[in-house]
Amino acid sequence: MTLQDLLRADQLGIRLEVMNGLSIWEAMPLYGHQKHVERIAGSVRPAAGVVDCQCVHAIDVYVQFRDGLKRPDVSIFCREPTEAEAAQALTLIPEAVVEVVSKGYEAKDLQFAPNFYLSQGVKDVLVFDPATLLVLHATPDRTERLVSPVTRRLACGCEVTV
Repeated sequence: MTLQDLLRADQLGIRLEVMNGLSIWEAMPLYGHQKHVERIAGSVRPAAGVVDCQCVHAIDVYVQFRDGLKRPDVSIFCREPTEAEAAQALTLIPEAVVEVVSKGYEAKDLQFAPNFYLSQGVKDVLVFDPATLLVLHATPDRTERLVSPVTRRLACGCEVTV
């Protein structure tokens, strides 16, 4: 599946992703979902004293991982992607990702996505379920279940409020 195939799916109102060879589709996010994404993305900032990470965020962009192609709701990077990188699916692996659970896609976001992201080199995975206020924070070393709103310091030195 090429990026062009995925972009054609977008035109039909379908969001396609690939995890470990498995193609997954879902309806495009609704307004309420996007409001949560914007709020969370707007909270991304360097923690006090952090100078080596710019805490750049991107909303809903394709990221080409070793074993798949995903569109995290929020991707957090330590630097801006270059113009050449930004002209295609990003190959720059995010330091952290945030997913907001959509109704009907709980298993994809809560069970499958964290393990996939961690296996691809992402250091922090936050999943927010607006229906329950659950915040799942997964790192290579541990997984915590928290209640929103909560501010988390990420391994890269950024902070985000979910």
